Amino acid sequence: MAVCLGFDYGVKKIGVAVGDTETNIANALTTVRAIKQKTGWEEIGKLIDEWQPTKMVVGISRKENGEDNEVTPRMIRFSRQLEGRYHCPVELFDEGLTTFEAKQLLFDEVQVSANKLWEVQDELAAQLILQSWLNTKQQEK
Repeated sequence: MAVCLGFDYGVKKIGVAVGDTETNIANALTTVRAIKQKTGWEEIGKLIDEWQPTKMVVGISRKENGEDNEVTPRMIRFSRQLEGRYHCPVELFDEGLTTFEAKQLLFDEVQVSANKLWEVQDELAAQLILQSWLNTKQQEK
């Protein structure tokens, strides 16, 4: 069994999810806040110490035509820093519209308030990213 952490990177907030390759189920974990646009490495480090992942997955977004958008280079830099700091393999995974999907799910189906939505949308997006990655890996077997 391999424990995996999934990340939905944003400049202000980073959603984090955890999952494993045995159950192939991802769960939303937390949202790490960036303070003065500084990534919350201390909090991320604590999560990595606690969960001991063997793989980390970072959602990457691009324009519909496949070109990088304005946030793509930051996502790539975050991925490289994550791998370099914690010496754990990081895989980029196309996140598509996961944050949008997370908002729709929470707002429409669960009817979460706008304030609560802002707090949890990123960790749910991370869960969707990691779950999609796990599903892809399962299909490859």
